[in-house]
Amino acid sequence: MLKATIVVKLKEGVDDPEGKTIKHSLNLLGFEPVVRVNVARHYEIFIDAPREEGEKMIEEMLRKLLINPVIHEYEVRVEEI
Repeated sequence: MLKATIVVKLKEGVDDPEGKTIKHSLNLLGFEPVVRVNVARHYEIFIDAPREEGEKMIEEMLRKLLINPVIHEYEVRVEEI
């Protein structure tokens, strides 16, 4: 079985309204030194397939659902468990 760990975040320069809201709230709570917050999504996907087939599926999942290549960058780590 494979476990894919995927982190999806906005590319540099893309506006992150959720991150800005969290930063603002942290500043209001007294955490003034916080100057920036970036929000990312973390996925763990478990696949019962050979590694090569699983990696192809993961790339297809990313393309079809998990990312927008115009605004997102991502990191993928695949391990056998």
